[in-house]
Amino acid sequence: QVQLVESGGGLVQAGGSLRLSCAASGRTFSSYAMGWFRQAPGKEREFVAAIGRSGVNTYYADSVKGRFTMSRDNAKNTVYLQMNSLKPEDTAVYYCAADPNIVVVRRGNALDAWGQGTLVTVSS
Repeated sequence: QVQLVESGGGLVQAGGSLRLSCAASGRTFSSYAMGWFRQAPGKEREFVAAIGRSGVNTYYADSVKGRFTMSRDNAKNTVYLQMNSLKPEDTAVYYCAADPNIVVVRRGNALDAWGQGTLVTVSS
């Protein structure tokens, strides 16, 4: 099973940018589709973005489309989430997750692996 570690969270002003990273170890990284999810205080976890195993196909929640970009570097066993034009409502703990099936990733349930999360705080 793959192990995931997120980094890159922090405090940023509204309109600013952050780039999250998720480093994977364990089984072959390129055999996994990857996703980013977030959970704001008092709210349920929600899907943010997903990327297929080759990195060609990406999917985004409507709330982040046009502002966030997900990418992967299979040579570095890492996925990224570039977040631009951040809003206070983007404040949340961001988690990366992995599963061989991109459909499972997009659904956000019963994925093979989850990271521990990284906190993003956007001030107004």
